[in-house]
Amino acid sequence: MIIFGTKGYLYQLAILTMVCGWCGNPAAHTLRKRVTKFTLFFVPLFPFSTKYATQCTFCGGEQQISKEQADQLLAQHAAGPDGGQGQNPQQHGFTQPGQNPYQR
Repeated sequence: MIIFGTKGYLYQLAILTMVCGWCGNPAAHTLRKRVTKFTLFFVPLFPFSTKYATQCTFCGGEQQISKEQADQLLAQHAAGPDGGQGQNPQQHGFTQPGQNPYQR
Protein backbone atom coordinates (compact mmCIF):
# COMPACT_ATOMS: atom_id res chain seq x y z
CA MET A 1 0.00 0.00 0.00
CA ILE A 2 1.35 3.43 -1.00
CA ILE A 3 0.34 6.48 1.03
CA PHE A 4 0.60 9.80 -0.80
CA GLY A 5 -0.95 13.25 -0.57
CA THR A 6 -0.18 16.95 -0.28
CA LYS A 7 0.89 19.36 2.41
CA GLY A 8 0.65 23.14 2.35
CA TYR A 9 3.23 25.58 3.69
CA LEU A 10 2.59 29.28 4.26
CA TYR A 11 5.50 31.73 4.38
CA GLN A 12 5.16 35.38 5.37
CA LEU A 13 7.62 37.28 3.17
CA ALA A 14 7.04 40.89 4.29
CA ILE A 15 4.67 43.37 5.86
CA LEU A 16 3.99 46.31 3.54
CA THR A 17 1.97 49.50 3.88
CA MET A 18 -0.33 49.91 0.86
CA VAL A 19 -3.80 51.16 -0.04
CA CYS A 20 -6.19 48.22 0.10
CA GLY A 21 -8.02 47.34 -3.11
CA TRP A 22 -11.03 46.07 -1.11
CA CYS A 23 -11.66 48.66 1.62
CA GLY A 24 -9.61 51.60 0.26
CA ASN A 25 -7.77 52.18 3.56
CA PRO A 26 -4.01 52.68 3.72
CA ALA A 27 -3.10 49.74 5.95
CA ALA A 28 -0.45 47.11 6.55
CA HIS A 29 -0.58 44.13 4.17
CA THR A 30 1.15 40.80 4.61
CA LEU A 31 2.88 39.40 1.55
CA ARG A 32 2.51 35.61 1.67
CA LYS A 33 3.81 32.67 -0.31
CA ARG A 34 1.81 29.44 -0.27
CA VAL A 35 3.66 26.29 -1.39
CA THR A 36 1.91 22.95 -1.82
CA LYS A 37 4.19 19.91 -1.80
CA PHE A 38 3.58 16.33 -2.88
CA THR A 39 4.13 13.85 -0.05
CA LEU A 40 4.93 10.16 -0.11
CA PHE A 41 4.54 8.31 3.20
CA PHE A 42 4.09 11.72 4.88
CA VAL A 43 7.48 12.96 3.63
CA PRO A 44 7.30 16.13 1.50
CA LEU A 45 9.17 15.46 -1.75
CA PHE A 46 8.72 18.35 -4.22
CA PRO A 47 6.61 21.48 -4.62
CA PHE A 48 3.98 21.39 -7.33
CA SER A 49 2.13 24.65 -6.64
CA THR A 50 3.38 28.07 -5.53
CA LYS A 51 1.03 31.04 -5.14
CA TYR A 52 1.55 34.57 -3.86
CA ALA A 53 -1.01 36.84 -2.21
CA THR A 54 -1.34 40.00 -0.17
CA GLN A 55 -3.78 40.27 2.72
CA CYS A 56 -5.03 43.51 4.28
CA THR A 57 -4.70 43.56 8.07
CA PHE A 58 -7.58 46.05 8.34
CA CYS A 59 -10.40 44.27 6.46
CA GLY A 60 -8.87 40.83 5.82
CA GLY A 61 -9.27 41.13 2.04
CA GLU A 62 -6.87 38.92 0.11
CA GLN A 63 -5.67 39.38 -3.45
CA GLN A 64 -3.71 36.83 -5.48
CA ILE A 65 -0.67 38.29 -7.25
CA SER A 66 1.89 36.92 -9.68
CA LYS A 67 5.46 35.97 -8.79
CA GLU A 68 6.73 39.03 -10.69
CA GLN A 69 4.50 41.35 -8.66
CA ALA A 70 5.63 39.69 -5.42
CA ASP A 71 9.28 40.10 -6.42
CA GLN A 72 8.65 43.78 -7.24
CA LEU A 73 6.97 44.39 -3.88
CA LEU A 74 9.84 42.65 -2.06
CA ALA A 75 12.39 44.77 -3.95
CA GLN A 76 10.51 47.96 -3.02
CA HIS A 77 10.32 46.80 0.60
CA ALA A 78 14.05 46.02 0.68
CA ALA A 79 14.90 49.40 -0.88
CA GLY A 80 13.31 51.18 2.07
CA PRO A 81 10.55 53.74 2.52
CA ASP A 82 11.85 56.06 -0.23
CA GLY A 83 11.75 53.31 -2.87
CA GLY A 84 15.52 53.31 -3.22
CA GLN A 85 15.62 56.74 -4.88
CA GLY A 86 17.46 58.59 -2.13
CA GLN A 87 17.63 61.98 -3.83
CA ASN A 88 13.88 62.75 -3.78
CA PRO A 89 12.62 63.08 -0.20
CA GLN A 90 8.94 62.26 0.24
CA GLN A 91 6.45 63.28 2.86
CA HIS A 92 5.84 60.50 5.34
CA GLY A 93 2.72 58.48 4.49
CA PHE A 94 2.54 59.35 0.79
CA THR A 95 3.65 57.20 -2.13
CA GLN A 96 4.47 58.23 -5.66
CA PRO A 97 2.00 57.42 -8.48
CA GLY A 98 2.69 54.07 -10.11
CA GLN A 99 4.55 52.70 -7.09
CA ASN A 100 1.53 50.95 -5.54
CA PRO A 101 -0.40 48.30 -7.50
CA TYR A 102 -3.52 48.87 -5.36
CA GLN A 103 -3.75 52.59 -5.99
CA ARG A 104 -7.01 53.75 -7.55
